[in-house]
Amino acid sequence: MRFAIGIPQFYADGEFDPGAFRAYLARAEDLGFHSAWAQEQALGSWPQLSPLEAMTFAAASTDRLRLGCAVFVSTLHHPVHLAKAIASLDQLSRGRIEIGVGTGGAMRPFAAFGVEPDRYLARFTEGVALMKALWTMERVTFPGEFWQLDDAGMEPKPWQKPYPPLWFGGSGPAALRRAVRDGDGFFGAGSTPTAKFAEQVQLVRRALAESGRSVAGFPIAKRVYVTIDENPARARSRTNEALARLYGQRVESIEGAAVAGPPADCARQLRQVAAAGAELILFTALFDQAEHAERLATEVIPQLLQD
Repeated sequence: MRFAIGIPQFYADGEFDPGAFRAYLARAEDLGFHSAWAQEQALGSWPQLSPLEAMTFAAASTDRLRLGCAVFVSTLHHPVHLAKAIASLDQLSRGRIEIGVGTGGAMRPFAAFGVEPDRYLARFTEGVALMKALWTMERVTFPGEFWQLDDAGMEPKPWQKPYPPLWFGGSGPAALRRAVRDGDGFFGAGSTPTAKFAEQVQLVRRALAESGRSVAGFPIAKRVYVTIDENPARARSRTNEALARLYGQRVESIEGAAVAGPPADCARQLRQVAAAGAELILFTALFDQAEHAERLATEVIPQLLQD
């Protein structure tokens, strides 16, 4: 079992404190977290920094901590630009980058990004294939539907070979089979309740068996929104308010997926996440992140490691 922590991204105009950000990441490294992860939301009413830039600042603030994004909605990115940025950051961090990708689902504001909504799945799959080609091939000829390259090169390649670990997000059966086909691991969303995540894990494992891939070689992770507070009612209220701001509305299933309450209650709920199949748990606090990092490391994780 490995444990990760969220990269702070929620800052209104002028609120970002570089010193506090560096101190948070350095402390997360000292506390023994495996990695720190950002998330992506380009449009929304709650102020949120871009993941790639937050990861870059985090890389400059740490020495050992692995850094990722769960997930880039890569359908909305140009794959050449995204591949170049990821390869560059992997070089700058000396191979500490992990990448999550996802389609974003059918409800994304595709028109804002110049994407045809009826072809977003094909665009996603082609974009991932193009990024892999740019990361691994000296010269790339790519006669795609959306992008075409003729004997093009991209240097430098990522520090990690053949490329940084590529996690896939997604929820439906087709998305989970796509993760097994094209990815290196599956990352369950923070909005997914534990029972639903358990079903997803079973589908992933069946797809692995059918494809002949090793279960041991395909890690499974889960983002968990978490609030530690001795007052359970206050913990749940603050969590629900923050999730409503993040997702733009209140959704009971998303609220039910979050873990909130005293340390012992949080540990109990997190045991269920681990039992469902999570080998890496990404703790994401939506406020008081430095305090949560300390309490997770000293009051919650030790209980999980005793099991």
